[in-house]
Amino acid sequence: MIKVLIVDDSALIRKILTDILSSDTEISVVGTARNGQEALDKIEILKPDIVTLDIEMPLMDGLTTLRHIVSKYKLPVIMISSLTSEGAELTLKALDEGAVDFLPKPTNIFSLSQADIKREIVEKIKAGAKSKFYIKETIKKTNTVKVDRLNITYAGFKNIIAIGTSTGGPRALQSLISELPSDINASILIVQHMPPKFTKSLADRLNSISNIKIKEAEDGDVLSRGCGYIAPGDYHMTVVKESNDLVIRLNQDPQVMGLRPTVDKMMESVAKISGYSKIGVILTGMGSDGTNGIIKMRQSGSYTIAQDEATSVVYGMPKSAIATNCIDIILPLDKIANKIINKVGV
Repeated sequence: MIKVLIVDDSALIRKILTDILSSDTEISVVGTARNGQEALDKIEILKPDIVTLDIEMPLMDGLTTLRHIVSKYKLPVIMISSLTSEGAELTLKALDEGAVDFLPKPTNIFSLSQADIKREIVEKIKAGAKSKFYIKETIKKTNTVKVDRLNITYAGFKNIIAIGTSTGGPRALQSLISELPSDINASILIVQHMPPKFTKSLADRLNSISNIKIKEAEDGDVLSRGCGYIAPGDYHMTVVKESNDLVIRLNQDPQVMGLRPTVDKMMESVAKISGYSKIGVILTGMGSDGTNGIIKMRQSGSYTIAQDEATSVVYGMPKSAIATNCIDIILPLDKIANKIINKVGV
């Protein structure tokens, strides 16, 4: 039985989350708290396995509470975040501070009772409870002149790197992307499961710590060397060859497995591109998105990499990809960048 402590200053949100989670036979809500201080007091008494934590609360806000939980109790925490630009920034900070995942708080709280949202909440609690806990690590800052780099466009490239991730992805991407050199002979496509606004904040954060340029993808973007493109929330991202360019196309085709964007659609489009060497990378994440994409990439002659279980916050996506026998190498997170650099050159 997974024991959950719900922390939120809204009595209605506490009630709805309690009802949703209590409806699953594998989950028990052992308590609720109205603010961070009350949460810390109740953790001592109730010994939960996982905590859901609102970001904006009186007396002690979510980020401060998270730091206490991470440093003292080492419990998995799932943040409950508002779907705003400010909420996205705070959520990314929380993920950087050690939260394992987040759930967006709908603007209409009554939509929390919808079947698909119920399923997502339950699945994330179950995955979060099994997730690995990591002490926050300092991401290495790069010696880059940011203003100059943003205006550089390198000549053609020979490699396409396609990266897919979900739960635990923001920190994994920070670790991986920050190690890639600015003149890498590649263009990079990234799908991270996140809502709108969150992907823009993630792109900006990665751009600030990386040698390569990172941006949220826009329809019509032409792939450039030393640039990475993150699929925007609620849009599938594909790449197509148009004349002599590789061009990003975004669409709002139906969700796949409840997801938009999906790693599969991005990787399947990369697999169709000829004339380039390609690398497919599956990082930490819940579920199996990317499995079909990896198969297509491997069939098209791509080199494929999966993050290992020991360094994955949630091993769902890598495990599913590995089960296809289409993964060339399984690596810990801190070895993936070097493998990519060795394969593509600079």
